[in-house]
Amino acid sequence: MSTDRHGHVMSDTSSAALVHYEQALDDLLFFRPRVVDSARSVLADSPRSVMGRALAAYLGVLGTEEKDAAEARTAFHGFLTGLDEKKLTPRERMHLAAATTWLDGDMHGAGRILGELTVAFPRDVLALVAGHQHDFLTGDAQRLRDRVGGALDAWDEHDPHHGPLLGMYAFGLEESGHYARAEETGLAALAQHPNDVWGIHGVAHTYEMRGRFTDGIRFLDDRTGNWSGDTLLTVHNWWHYALFTLETGNTARVLEIYDAALHHDGSPGAAMQLLDAAALLWRIHLAGDDHGTRWARLADAWERRADGPHYAFNDAHAVMAYVGADRIDRAERLVKDRENWVTSAPAVSNRWMTAEIGLPVCRALIAYGRQDHAAAVEHLLPVRHRLNDFGGSHAQRDALQRTLVEAALRAGRTDLARTLLSERSNLRPVCPYNWSAKARLAELLGDRAGATAARRRATAQATV
Repeated sequence: MSTDRHGHVMSDTSSAALVHYEQALDDLLFFRPRVVDSARSVLADSPRSVMGRALAAYLGVLGTEEKDAAEARTAFHGFLTGLDEKKLTPRERMHLAAATTWLDGDMHGAGRILGELTVAFPRDVLALVAGHQHDFLTGDAQRLRDRVGGALDAWDEHDPHHGPLLGMYAFGLEESGHYARAEETGLAALAQHPNDVWGIHGVAHTYEMRGRFTDGIRFLDDRTGNWSGDTLLTVHNWWHYALFTLETGNTARVLEIYDAALHHDGSPGAAMQLLDAAALLWRIHLAGDDHGTRWARLADAWERRADGPHYAFNDAHAVMAYVGADRIDRAERLVKDRENWVTSAPAVSNRWMTAEIGLPVCRALIAYGRQDHAAAVEHLLPVRHRLNDFGGSHAQRDALQRTLVEAALRAGRTDLARTLLSERSNLRPVCPYNWSAKARLAELLGDRAGATAARRRATAQATV
């Protein structure tokens, strides 16, 4: 038995295993790929370490990889067999409950247990990190903000992990709409740890949501050495860079980034990386600029995964790839498989996420690919204010919001398109896409002067 540096008892954990555990937490906070090896080292030294087993369980689910989750579930249930939980601390029992619940498919139940754990033990780094990523995967912006915010006062600002917690808090603030406060908090995190790639990511989100794409490019350029190395978040931060660049109208540069960083022959095929690639190509597709070869390679990568019904947010991006590659039949097979699954699946979180949000989104994407824009509108419109319920960030889900705008324009739903664009431009007045879409709406309405004015405004913003 050992005690970590915050005074938490670590049952069945040797002093050597504790060193590996602390290293794994640090690796997790800074998104270092070696976190998997660090976690394995804990169990290699102390196979019965309760916190080591909890850490391994969370790593199995955080990447939204179905095979990883299945392997983690088998290993974790094997560990629980014969375990006398009465000998464990309350904190450890809560971690076991949270991990078991998540591995068994009840993401939301796991989130609640992790929340109770953080209230009781606000300096438990693993509970905070797992809970924070849980809130992202379930699209819960308020908990994404308050889970970390509620624990911060228990931390000394000189603690080496205080900075990464600020980086996490910055993302929660941003997703909750507190953009200036989020930027300030994220920069404070980076002042403590310049290589905090999650903090960099949080600040990048604040620029995205305010249309400050030139500031976003400058911000990432100034810190290239801090975020573009070998981290688990490198591809995603390149995705943010590509979004900023797309707003400038420099599609050639966007595709250079795509080919070099987002998807290429050496890409590992991880779900979260394929998701970013699909989301970027889909935005280009919405602009009428298709790239068949890239789509085909990306669709091949999704097909090789042969994913089952594990995470609805991933399914939607797989469908984007299939539609973009003109493999409508493959997209429809995925939808049919999920429709059959939800009729008999156990009451896991993904069943609800798939039935309520995932399937309508996938049907909308297929309809858009078939150029049945009226049907795309009918599928997306009822869920547009609930898209967060199947995960992701505002920036990620904006690909779907733009799909609704484009479908409304192409279906001749001018009243709806006007409403959607009024919402977007008043919320984010500095956004070339919003004004170029307004120009097309004005053309549909026969307003040549309005179209010219909107187009000029889009061009002016893109060249700032």
